[in-house]
Amino acid sequence: MSGSHNSHSIYSASGAHRWMACPPSAHLEQQFPNETSVFAEEGTAAHDLAEHKLRKALKLRSRKPVSKFHSDEMDEYTDAYVEYCLSLIEQEKEQCKDIQVLIEQKLDFSDFVKDGFGTGDLVVVGDGTLHVVDFKYGKGVVVSAERNPQMMLYALGALSLFEMLYQIDRISMVIVQPRVDNFSTYEMSVDELLDWAEGELKPKALLASKGEGEFCAGDHCRFCRAKNQCRARAVKNLELLKYEFADPSLLSDDEIAEIIGVADELSKWASDIYTYASALAINEGRQWDGFKLVESRTRRKYSDEKAVAEAAKEAGYSDIFNESLISITEMEKLMGKKKFKEILGAFVDKPKGKLTLVSEADKRKAVDPVAAEFQVEG
Repeated sequence: MSGSHNSHSIYSASGAHRWMACPPSAHLEQQFPNETSVFAEEGTAAHDLAEHKLRKALKLRSRKPVSKFHSDEMDEYTDAYVEYCLSLIEQEKEQCKDIQVLIEQKLDFSDFVKDGFGTGDLVVVGDGTLHVVDFKYGKGVVVSAERNPQMMLYALGALSLFEMLYQIDRISMVIVQPRVDNFSTYEMSVDELLDWAEGELKPKALLASKGEGEFCAGDHCRFCRAKNQCRARAVKNLELLKYEFADPSLLSDDEIAEIIGVADELSKWASDIYTYASALAINEGRQWDGFKLVESRTRRKYSDEKAVAEAAKEAGYSDIFNESLISITEMEKLMGKKKFKEILGAFVDKPKGKLTLVSEADKRKAVDPVAAEFQVEG
């Protein structure tokens, strides 16, 4: 399930890959607001719809959610998730007549992680195997279930609920990510899970709870709220500066491999820093040495194409269509700038540009953000 269900837990299951890799980040993040995004809102809508469909399929009460994000595509992919879940449930019924099926179940793993809990999309348990299923609607990153700490934490929470009721030997963790055709499954024994919890999870969780341990930058920084100002991330990415003035043809194969390996992360980091700096300049008037805010360039557009066509024809211009009305630039060439302005000037708009942060060397005039109501370009 999306992180929205875990928003009140510092040591959430959804963020475990991050705070286990970088324990002090759990406390560092709390200094920054937990901002949402269109993608997160879309994911929440998909989860709500998937939950409703699964409950209805199991003849449980449910009210259909309403969202602006609902679409034929979302219907198709949530159907795929429900179909998988129903197949799993039927399969387990053949193995054990008395199974338990839990939907959107709060799973408490605080025996291992202080105040730790999460929400399992689907938990199916009977004698033998405990199944934990997580629905992911995103398509930007393919998520694997193999030794996935989020899924293992869910499994620990589910195990604590049912270990006294069933003879559970194995854990099956499944990530259903239908938009990228990803149905990732990973199994492990209960003993393996508990060994991981005692030997790896608890020590990392203890460090995280104290704000201790070493900062460590990596792929897990992607959704960290502190990523824009994190010094450890900056230090890691700035390591490439040692190659800044090197001739590429003289770099060794190992050096080239190192640069290629971090280039993507370096690009993401630079983009994050730029977005952060732009937002502060626009929203808080922060000034950065060597940079200024300007209006982004915009293209002119017709305000009323029908009126443009009529005015042009009335003035004697008939060759104004290809498959559609010719562009403003072509129209201006056809008529000449002076005639164009006389005939069509009233039907041409040039939208104001959004504010964007650029070098002071840029020839555009600086704009005072207090006097404008714009958003970051992009």
